Amino acid sequence: MVEGTKHSKYSMEIFYQKAYIYYVQIPVLRRYTLKIRRRLEIINLEDEYLTRKQTAQMITKALLYVIPITIAIIAITKSNVLLMATLMIFEIFFIETLLSGMVDKKDNQLLREQVEMFSEMRHAYHEFNLVEEAVYEVAQNDELEVSRQAEKIYEILISDDPEMELEKYYDIAPNSFLKEFAGISYLTKEFGDRKDKDGASLYLKNLNNITQEMQIEILKRDKLDYVFQSLSLIAALPILFIEPIKSWAVSQFSFTTSFYDGVGGFVLQVALIIITYACYMLTRKLKDNGSVNTERDMQNPWEEKLYKKKPIHKFINMILPKPGTKDYRLKVRLLKDAASKLKMEWLYVDRCMYAIAGFLISIFLFWQVHNLQIAYIYEQPAADYDLLGSMSEKDEVKAREKTEHRNIYMEKYENELGITKEVLLDEILEDEFYSGYTEEEYDEEAQAIYDNLLVVQNQYLKAFEVLISFGIAGAAYFIPIWLLMFQKIMRQMDMENEVMQFQTIILMLMKIERVNVEMILEWLERYSNIFREPISKCVNNFEAGGWEALEELKNDVTFPQMIRIVESLQSAVEKIPIRQAFDELDTERAYYQEKRKESNERLISRKSLIGKVIGFAPMICLFVGYLIAPLCVIGMLSMTEAFANMSTMTV
Repeated sequence: MVEGTKHSKYSMEIFYQKAYIYYVQIPVLRRYTLKIRRRLEIINLEDEYLTRKQTAQMITKALLYVIPITIAIIAITKSNVLLMATLMIFEIFFIETLLSGMVDKKDNQLLREQVEMFSEMRHAYHEFNLVEEAVYEVAQNDELEVSRQAEKIYEILISDDPEMELEKYYDIAPNSFLKEFAGISYLTKEFGDRKDKDGASLYLKNLNNITQEMQIEILKRDKLDYVFQSLSLIAALPILFIEPIKSWAVSQFSFTTSFYDGVGGFVLQVALIIITYACYMLTRKLKDNGSVNTERDMQNPWEEKLYKKKPIHKFINMILPKPGTKDYRLKVRLLKDAASKLKMEWLYVDRCMYAIAGFLISIFLFWQVHNLQIAYIYEQPAADYDLLGSMSEKDEVKAREKTEHRNIYMEKYENELGITKEVLLDEILEDEFYSGYTEEEYDEEAQAIYDNLLVVQNQYLKAFEVLISFGIAGAAYFIPIWLLMFQKIMRQMDMENEVMQFQTIILMLMKIERVNVEMILEWLERYSNIFREPISKCVNNFEAGGWEALEELKNDVTFPQMIRIVESLQSAVEKIPIRQAFDELDTERAYYQEKRKESNERLISRKSLIGKVIGFAPMICLFVGYLIAPLCVIGMLSMTEAFANMSTMTV
């Protein structure tokens, strides 16, 4: 009876543990499994069992959507390979959005649980009046996943070397608010709590400050999620409508058949897929709401593995900018401004791979264009029709018969480059299929076959196409740089938000005894992202001269609010106490809170505007570039040709 109960209780647990092992072994699923795992293991804090379970749950849920959709796509589009490929691409976008949303939801849940945990923490601190005992008390709440974080912080506080353990925790904490909580708890345990001027506990006041920051962050994430909840799918949606729009245009306007079934239609389809993919990726990057770090593992990425290959190592070193040169400094600055974890060597491996991929894809597309041109000649019904009319079913049967007969001559003389129209005309005159033709019709038929032969014989990779492919490869070589520039712009949009977070950190530290300027700088470095590089440089140079190091930091940053913080720190180095240097942060706390909210509103508004432009761009390109523009251009050309023929007939 006990065994049966255990099996019933843990059967799904065992299923997910086994499923995780299978998912990691399947090549296609391995990438998504490890990607989700990297994000969840930060949240779950060394709980391997829970991380595997939640990863398997998310992958299983995604598969329950993906497998039926894939089967349906294959069943419906088995006769149309291009439509099947585009729908499969859309499905990949759907999977990325679905899985990312699941992990973001888990991270947002953790943030909300932290607000609840801090509320319990205040009550526990009032009861025990000891930081470590209060943290232990809130860690006993098994209903909250954040309790695992509280348990880890408690272990740090009672360890033999809490300072070292705290530094280790900073590397694995899921968000900056838990880092702040752990740091303030450690400082209070070490130096003791004290009463503020209004008689309130400084530790509890700091907890309240962190809680307010979390509440602002939760509101910001909720608004960003609301704004971007459908933009990613809207950006990818046009792929679904490429074939339906093509079918509708051909059925309603027969004169567009030659365009949509030919090279022009193919090139536009490829361009739409590329635009859709680019806009989808940019929308995903733009949505970044500061949640769990989504960066891939940088311990041993594929760029490093490639770079270790001797021939590739030599080539990359040849094209790398030399240290000390202007180009090298610009690239290093771009990597820092974009907060990228790429090394310079990895960046150039990426650039080379993009260039090679761009060249190979271009060559493949040119080859496919030539194949399409040949297929169009062999398969298109041999009849002329324009805007003024379309073929009846009977006419289409005759046209296809003529095409099939022409193909006999096409296959016979396809490889004979010296073929002439006169040779074709002589054979056509003896062909029974063309009996009853007039002399003019014989000549027109010979000319049509001859023109088709010239087109087919001309379908080979040309020198200018190779040159264009090299040009596309050159453009692709700069894609990683452009992505870093876009990421840099996104980081700059968050600059004001980060400075306001610095103000909150200083507000918490300035009233704690034994806190000095160097300690404040270390805390700012720990929580910084955009300003990490100049602050780290200042921390390293601080012992050689505090005021001078801060002066250099002031020269390295250009943001006015950050410069104001640095100037206050300079005052605190030599002239006045830290508490007086930042007195306005305390007296104007309510103002800074409102300013923080207003700053977030502006940030969301800017991201929303850019996101809508990028998100709706593929849809606009679909309807304007793939439907309206071809209809207008081809329609005008068809009308011009029709009127010209009518004028000729009148004359």
